[in-house]
Amino acid sequence: MSTTGSSNPEYVNARVRARRAALFNDDEYRKLVRMGPAEIARYMEESEYKREINELGSRHSGVDLIEYSLNRNLAKHFNDLLGFSEGRIYDLIARYLRKFDAWNIKTVLRGVYSEASREEIDTDLIRAGEFDESFINRLLEASTIEDVITTLDGTIFGDPLEAAFEDFEETGVLVPLENAVDRTFYEELLADLPSSEPIDLYREFLEAEIDFRNARNALRLARSGTDIDPADYFIEGGQLFKARELDALVQDPEQLLTRIRDSSYGRELSGPLDELEAADSLIEFEHALESVLLKYSRRLGNVYPLSICPIIAYILMKEREVENIRAIARGREAGLSETEIEQELVIL
Repeated sequence: MSTTGSSNPEYVNARVRARRAALFNDDEYRKLVRMGPAEIARYMEESEYKREINELGSRHSGVDLIEYSLNRNLAKHFNDLLGFSEGRIYDLIARYLRKFDAWNIKTVLRGVYSEASREEIDTDLIRAGEFDESFINRLLEASTIEDVITTLDGTIFGDPLEAAFEDFEETGVLVPLENAVDRTFYEELLADLPSSEPIDLYREFLEAEIDFRNARNALRLARSGTDIDPADYFIEGGQLFKARELDALVQDPEQLLTRIRDSSYGRELSGPLDELEAADSLIEFEHALESVLLKYSRRLGNVYPLSICPIIAYILMKEREVENIRAIARGREAGLSETEIEQELVIL
């Protein structure tokens, strides 16, 4: 791995194509939905999760074994990406993988807020960003929200979290802190991107990701009944919304849906938008957003097969595989029906 010198996108994409071929397909998900947690773990043992299942099987069982194995495998694959990347392609991948630093920070904040045990928090951490094991252990040792923020002093997230802490104390909810983490991640991700046709397409993808996150956050606020100004938590960099108009849209959910429907994303989201208006739940709509983003990333990857775009598409697909298997295992443990579990999955 080297952050300087020539880039090697051809080699990285060749490795990524091989790994994409090993991802679970629709038939495998249909099999898993009919299994209990122990059967799922045995099935995973016959797949590319074999090493993790075997290494962790003496310490964990059931859903815990599945979750720890999923997270360890995900981290391994993404760390491998960095290991065989060079130059500019390494830098682009590393910056995108900071999303797992953001994920881990939010997971620790939520765990401390809800007084979860260290083990419960650790189960949901994904060690695939820049934070090393020593730093993650320091985060896990934090016993208060202030301790978490103090630990993050000196990172890109430290100052934004410190600035958002007052809002957290006033509202008593984590939204200000979580949003500070997300905004910092995207600001750093978009900063100083070079200009070329493949990178411009990558920027389009990032803008879509920001648009979808703003749409999701706005819809959540619209249905939460909380007295929070959504403009305060707007993430810059997308194309669909302006911060100044978001408050009015949140106050009028129908207008918010119309804005999304009339956008460049409207055609692909028309079905989920109809369902969102008919039902009173965001779950299917949020899953639809994820599905559209996956399709979008794959389309960009097909346009420039030797660029960052297919690599980002693979990262999203691998994330989704892990989330799908986790949802199946948790659903089976909770006694959900096959239909209920299938509604939790995002499958292309």
